[in-house]
Amino acid sequence: MGLFERSLPDVYLTRLADLAVNWGRSSSIWPMTFGIACCAIEMMAVGAATFDMDRFGAGAFRATPRQADLMIVAGTVNAKMAHVVKRLYDQMPEPKYVMAMGACTVGGGPYWKHGYNVVKGIDRFVPVDVHVPGCPPRPEAIIEGVRFLQRKIMAKRVLADGAPQKPDFTGISISPGTVGILDPTIKVTSTTAGPAAASAAPLAGAKA
Repeated sequence: MGLFERSLPDVYLTRLADLAVNWGRSSSIWPMTFGIACCAIEMMAVGAATFDMDRFGAGAFRATPRQADLMIVAGTVNAKMAHVVKRLYDQMPEPKYVMAMGACTVGGGPYWKHGYNVVKGIDRFVPVDVHVPGCPPRPEAIIEGVRFLQRKIMAKRVLADGAPQKPDFTGISISPGTVGILDPTIKVTSTTAGPAAASAAPLAGAKA
């Protein structure tokens, strides 16, 4: 939005304009055709006829980062591949979003302890908007992650000044542990997360 980005007073008209812009952005997400390992098979399935992610306004896979606004990192990221992922992310135009798909991408997966060449979470070098755990996650989980990302986009401020609004995640299975869509902003604690997050706490400590 250039000079007007988050610079206008927070009044009804600017909030209405933000709603219109965010609706357009969330309803026209263009993922990049980018699969690294086995999770890419599930990413291909979610764009095919059975699941048809285009129903949610996010099925126009692009072959270049310069035409995409969502990078779905699907698969194991090695230390050498991390430089390529970062380069592709830098080539994407703003606003851009990242989905970490699969256990390897989220925190190293089965390689988190002994895989010396595997990056223990891509959020170490690119900002991640949504984590989709699983090995590999089913196409339904990817669709749930897209719906989660759309809710986050709808809560952003574009023209109106002020802090971003709190996203409405009604109807989406969000979990700070190992089940469901993982919100990177939710801290894993034993008091608020429940048994699933308590079992994931050792992995979170190893990731750090």
